[in-house]
Amino acid sequence: MRSMSYDADVIVIGAGLAGLVATAELVDAGRTVILLDQEPEQSLGGQAHWSFGGLFLVDSPEQRRMRVKDSHALALQDWYGTAGFDRTEDHWPRKWAEAYVDFAAGEKRAWLHARGVRFFPVVGWAERGGYDATGHGNSVPRFHITWGTGPGLVAPFERKVREGVARASSGSASATASPASAAPPEPSTPSPARSWNPPPCRAAPPVAARPPAPSHCAPRP
Repeated sequence: MRSMSYDADVIVIGAGLAGLVATAELVDAGRTVILLDQEPEQSLGGQAHWSFGGLFLVDSPEQRRMRVKDSHALALQDWYGTAGFDRTEDHWPRKWAEAYVDFAAGEKRAWLHARGVRFFPVVGWAERGGYDATGHGNSVPRFHITWGTGPGLVAPFERKVREGVARASSGSASATASPASAAPPEPSTPSPARSWNPPPCRAAPPVAARPPAPSHCAPRP
């Protein structure tokens, strides 16, 4: 059996969306990274790749365009109503919920937008609750669908990771990421099935000749 050794500042276990985001951020910070996953290269992004790409955002431009009245306070009240934090050991889950609502109502959308993520203009109402914001679920629509769905959400972080792998493979001084698996894939030849380079949206053809709606059509910035 061929043995291999790697050296890095950080080891990230799991190449799902969370692992890709963590690795991309580490690459941006100039760290060398080993990203490990039990699945083959074609499975980068994990379940997020196959998802609808829905994201929780609070008081977004998309919501305001639809006249959805949302706020940080309402989102946090909905979360509390769903979670029912009522135990001593709920201290840290409550803190996490508060931090995530802060993020979703604050920099989350701008942070994603800066990385190329765009959203469908209609906000969905997943995990729908009642209208009084005192029980389970979301009392207003907050399900923001990514253009390109799951692959569109994964793509910018996968691209950043691949850029780091390419720099590491070239042996340049700026190398910031390293692949590691039983048989490391060739970074310069990404799987054609996972590439995501959608064309700009164009006017739809007449109804009689209209093909199925594309799922990877990217909006103009």
